[in-house]
Amino acid sequence: MKTTTAIGYTQNLPATDPKSLISQEIELPELGPHDLLVAVEAVSVNPVDMKVRLGTPADGFKVLGFDAAGTVQEVGSAVTLFAPGDEVYYAGSIDRPGTNQRLHLVDERITGRKPATLSFAEAAALPLTAITAWETLFDRLQLTEQSTGTLLVVGATGGVGSIMLALAEVLLPQVTVIATASDDERAAWARDLGAENTVNHHEDLATQVLTLAPHGVDWLFTAHSEGQLET
Repeated sequence: MKTTTAIGYTQNLPATDPKSLISQEIELPELGPHDLLVAVEAVSVNPVDMKVRLGTPADGFKVLGFDAAGTVQEVGSAVTLFAPGDEVYYAGSIDRPGTNQRLHLVDERITGRKPATLSFAEAAALPLTAITAWETLFDRLQLTEQSTGTLLVVGATGGVGSIMLALAEVLLPQVTVIATASDDERAAWARDLGAENTVNHHEDLATQVLTLAPHGVDWLFTAHSEGQLET
């Protein structure tokens, strides 16, 4: 039985507690038919990691992590999409041990080939943010290349917001994007990613938006909705 070093928790403790995250050697399960054994080179931290650590029972020891990038070491008996040596990235699965491991098992069917233009760290930063942005634009809002109107992205310089701006710039040519940013540097970042207009969400947001879109916006995305429903 192979073992690997993993990072997780045994108790639901606040981040300020030294025992909120611990390192532990764990056994790796046997490869399933569609599993890849990945040598993890990089992971990223998402808000869901914090929520899991605070609210999900550890059941002894729970490994954290969703996003990862690494190199395939072994493949299951039914794997057809990858081979040892392939560089991959993925978002993992909530019903399996997390990605914060030196070696990690993931189903090939939720795995992608790491873009050659990206480092492992850059690739590991993408999966959950990109999936959220894509599903919001094209599944939830049901936008298409023919869509016309105005999209307001609140908190546009965060992970999901940044990916959303880039996707809209390439795939939604007739949609005008208003992005919120908290200072000039972040506003420039949003414009570089394709936003036609920027406003400061620390000021009177409604007035700024209505100045740019007098009849209101057609679609709204906010990565942080607490306290913003009335606006």
